[in-house]
Amino acid sequence: MCRMPRYFVYMLLCKGGTLYTGIARDAEARFGLHASGRGARFTRANKPTKIVYRERKRTRSTALKREYAIKQMSRAAKLILIENSRLKNR
Repeated sequence: MCRMPRYFVYMLLCKGGTLYTGIARDAEARFGLHASGRGARFTRANKPTKIVYRERKRTRSTALKREYAIKQMSRAAKLILIENSRLKNR
């Protein structure tokens, strides 16, 4: 039986209250890279403080499409998405 790879679309809360969205196979490991300054250019300038949103996708393609959709959202819509995921995961 072949296991499908999985990807996560994630959002990080960064210093100053900014949000960063990305994809990774392991969101926690990727957060560690961002926090150490070895992640994206944005997170080198805006240190991430925590993962505030994570969504699992089966393929890299669907993860990239969802990442793009989230990046097109307003900040208010992203905050609602984060809050709804918190309520769902209680």
